[in-house]
Amino acid sequence: MRYFIEFSYVGKQYHGWQNQPNAISVQQVLEDALSKLLRQTIALVGAGRTDAGVHAKQMFAHFDYDSVDDTNGLVYRLNAFLPDDIAVHSIFEVEAGSHARFDAIERAYEYWVLQKKNPFYAEAAHYVKHPLDVKKMNEAAAQLLEYEDFECFSKSNTDVNTYLCAIKRAEWVDQKGVLVFTIVADRFLRNMVRAIVGTLLDVGTGKNSIEDVKAIIKSGDRRNAGPSVPAKGLYLTKVLYPETILNSTKIN
Repeated sequence: MRYFIEFSYVGKQYHGWQNQPNAISVQQVLEDALSKLLRQTIALVGAGRTDAGVHAKQMFAHFDYDSVDDTNGLVYRLNAFLPDDIAVHSIFEVEAGSHARFDAIERAYEYWVLQKKNPFYAEAAHYVKHPLDVKKMNEAAAQLLEYEDFECFSKSNTDVNTYLCAIKRAEWVDQKGVLVFTIVADRFLRNMVRAIVGTLLDVGTGKNSIEDVKAIIKSGDRRNAGPSVPAKGLYLTKVLYPETILNSTKIN
């Protein structure tokens, strides 16, 4: 039987989602917990990868197992077993062949920026002390929807077949003192969101113009884009799947 597991985590203590040879990952911690509770080696396939220090409000992975009689009970036992910075929300059976990564049709990220120093957000958001022109940043963000090739925002030497991404939403909104950038697309390249945010912040401080952003995208050269902002402000917030892959349980 194939199962999807829905979970969230604070990424500060982890070297990203994916297993690493000499560093602790979220995948390793979850696999170890599942393997011990189910008394069988469990391999998880995630909906994607998050870099070291990046958080996830909603993440999915799939695994195969003969049969889980009580998925709610397994969720309870997992949460009692896992560290406080990882939480499992649900486990449910899906159709055979369903894939946590390849069946995902949309992903959403948020990046949090503070304009006033706040110790309660020291590990949760990026503090920018220089004044920002949010209107200009939103005008620049809107340009992202006009393009498909985002090689300029991709980490160098990334092993991908294409740099094409369909961005459906990109905007900044002030949410009670936290400036939140939301971006939604069918897929993302490695380091893409953090590079986009760094580039948009350069627009907000007046370093770059909207025309500069267009030129950066067209160049396809990562060296022309802005710096990558710190991982601590980045959150994977939603992974969307078609209902056709599900058996009897819907993803909310």
